[in-house]
Amino acid sequence: MSVLRVMAGSLVLLAALAACGGGPAGAPQPAPTTPQATSRTSAAAPASSTPAVPDQLKFTAKTVDGKELNGADLAGKPVVLWFWAPWCPKCQREAPGMAAAAKEHAGKVTFLGVAALDKVPAMQQFVQKYGLQSFQHVADEDSAVWKRFGVTAQPAYAFVGADGKVDVVTSQLSEEDLKQRLSTIA
Repeated sequence: MSVLRVMAGSLVLLAALAACGGGPAGAPQPAPTTPQATSRTSAAAPASSTPAVPDQLKFTAKTVDGKELNGADLAGKPVVLWFWAPWCPKCQREAPGMAAAAKEHAGKVTFLGVAALDKVPAMQQFVQKYGLQSFQHVADEDSAVWKRFGVTAQPAYAFVGADGKVDVVTSQLSEEDLKQRLSTIA
């Protein structure tokens, strides 16, 4: 009888451990604590005559200048989403490089800033101060777009290929890493 109890207890323990393995499917994961860039990739949607819209791009939001933006309109073309916050020192250091990259890849890659963790006036000031007017920025005050991409800290990036493949990087990238990733989706 005690052997059965040990076996039953072991099964209960294994089931409990398996349930702790990372939360529900699709739940945002915490940002990595290492300085290495990590990424999560979702598979591209099947090919069809109209571009498939990745689930992450199925959102609507207001830009920092009050315009409506439909994420699905970005499907079918290379896109970089840059997740930032106005008070973030890393984001402040990255901003000039992002502005330069957006200008360099104009017409080939669409850039979209996704600002959160602050209010719209601070977001507008950030865009103005760092010369980021060459691309749109979403005012993601409730972090809904961040959650769609599993972003929990800034800076972070989502690289969306024209084929719908989404690669999310949840840590800061060097300018060289950014250039390399842009060359693969452009």
